[in-house]
Amino acid sequence: MELLNLYQNNYLIVFVFLCLGVLLPVVALSLGKLLRPNKPSDEKYTTYESGIDPFHDSRVQFNVRYYIFALMFVIFDVETVFLYPWAVAYDKLGVFALIEMLIFVIMLLIGLIYAWKKKVLQWI
Repeated sequence: MELLNLYQNNYLIVFVFLCLGVLLPVVALSLGKLLRPNKPSDEKYTTYESGIDPFHDSRVQFNVRYYIFALMFVIFDVETVFLYPWAVAYDKLGVFALIEMLIFVIMLLIGLIYAWKKKVLQWI
């Protein structure tokens, strides 16, 4: 019975954090809308481009390579986020964790080599 109470407490904590995660932004945005000054004018609704009136469509197509490089950055940034806690707790984790991390890094290297072979990382 005590094990059941332990699980219920864990779910209660998750539920409280979920409620706070939803409630705090809603309250903050609502209070901001109530407290801010509201003085609309036509000038405030114009597009601002360094003081120059816009003369063409603001939607510009970017080269897809920008997105590829950004995606590669995010992948290796997330890898770093996973590597840091492992490195801090390496003494407690042992050889099994070393093998798991090597498999993780090898999988990322295989993806990098694949992208390199497909010539995705070439800028030109």
